[in-house]
Amino acid sequence: MYKHIIVAVDLSHGEAGKALIDKAVQLLDAGGVVRLLHVLEDVPSYIAAELPRDLNDRRQAEARVELGLLADGVTADVQSEIRTGAPASQILQCADDTGADLIMIASHRPGLSDYFIGSTAARVVRHAQCSVLISR
Repeated sequence: MYKHIIVAVDLSHGEAGKALIDKAVQLLDAGGVVRLLHVLEDVPSYIAAELPRDLNDRRQAEARVELGLLADGVTADVQSEIRTGAPASQILQCADDTGADLIMIASHRPGLSDYFIGSTAARVVRHAQCSVLISR
């Protein structure tokens, strides 16, 4: 069905990521690619000044290891990518950069702040140029 699927993974909810990967493999055409994408949010500069200089490198290394663990045992071609910035915009940019034909993202029960500023999943759905599958 799909040649290039982006699975947006929030590593703080690893079980949802594993379920998305399993579903992506089922939807993937032979020879297709599943790209695991984790977005590290920028640390505000007023906070970054108080943090160790190598914090971003450590965050990326930890994310790379966790993505590798999620992909372990998957039979499809799985690639991992880590980006930094606003999650919704980085997911959409990755889809444009790679020519993805499906974005998969987990959603959560909306909290009060989601009603005012919107969730990442809602932003991706509104602006994506390809199909989006939201998993609850």
